[in-house]
Amino acid sequence: MRAILIREHGEPDSLKIEDIPTPTIGDDDVLIDVHAIGVNYPDLLVIGGQYQILPPKPFSPGKDAAGIVVAVGKLVTSCKPGERVVAQVEHGAYAEQLRARGVNCFVIPKSMSFNEAAAMGLVYQTAHFALFERGQFRSGETVLVNGAGGGVGLAAVQIAKALGATVLAGVRQEVHAHIARESGADHIIDLGKENLQEEIRRQVYAVTGGRGADVVLDPLGGDVFDGSLRAMAWRGRMVVIGFAAGRIPAIKANYLLVKNIAISGLQWSDYRERDPAWVRHVQEELFQFYTRGKLKPNVMQAFSMDQFGEALSLVKSGRVNGKVVLTTRNHKS
Repeated sequence: MRAILIREHGEPDSLKIEDIPTPTIGDDDVLIDVHAIGVNYPDLLVIGGQYQILPPKPFSPGKDAAGIVVAVGKLVTSCKPGERVVAQVEHGAYAEQLRARGVNCFVIPKSMSFNEAAAMGLVYQTAHFALFERGQFRSGETVLVNGAGGGVGLAAVQIAKALGATVLAGVRQEVHAHIARESGADHIIDLGKENLQEEIRRQVYAVTGGRGADVVLDPLGGDVFDGSLRAMAWRGRMVVIGFAAGRIPAIKANYLLVKNIAISGLQWSDYRERDPAWVRHVQEELFQFYTRGKLKPNVMQAFSMDQFGEALSLVKSGRVNGKVVLTTRNHKS
């Protein structure tokens, strides 16, 4: 089979597609013919050697993929050969065949394409856990979603809106504002302005009657984080999802005390490893939302596996609206 391999960490253009043996599976594993691969921001960190979990080289990056089950281990009950599934893994998805644990494989709805399934993996799970488990969202609250044009952000906009939130979408580009509105955002917060420490609060207060945001989901960090911290409501909760803006912010603990606010972090892969039953429950809920028309992954573009460099470049530059995916020679829509 063909796979994109990391032999040395570096830039995406240092990777190559190579022929490697088909993975062997154990009793708890599933072998999948991959049709579509989710391209996620953490893939860039893995490729560059900057991610918190890095397996021995060589290995394939990639954290979610959709395809058809070829074989299952004797202890697997989550799926069977011939079924269409999406799998969530720590690495290995950038390949034509993928070995995944059975507990991390989910049979996808009949109406869902492989491209949509790959686009709905990591980012929708992350958004759901950030909103509910870490953010403790309650229906009727106001949620500020930063980076709302990207994968996690757009997923969070859709999930929050589906469950009764007033959604504020923080974006830098008009194209991202447009797609956030299409996904249900009630108000746009312009993150492209100067002096974000003051500007984010001013804009959020303007659309909340001076109250602020009950929940803030932040995958950006940097100045956006600093400004969002000042825009929170009394007893507000912020969830740190990542630092795509580059700077990891520092938090002054006295500010948490004075405003009675809370900040937590989300490393979603811990839930995948520690509590797969919880993840499965969330995935089933996400699939139900999809079949009811409440969620719709936005696949901006599907690239062939050979075009992985172009796809990763779009993600790195922040020019993705929603998600991009890679497709293999197995691909069927």
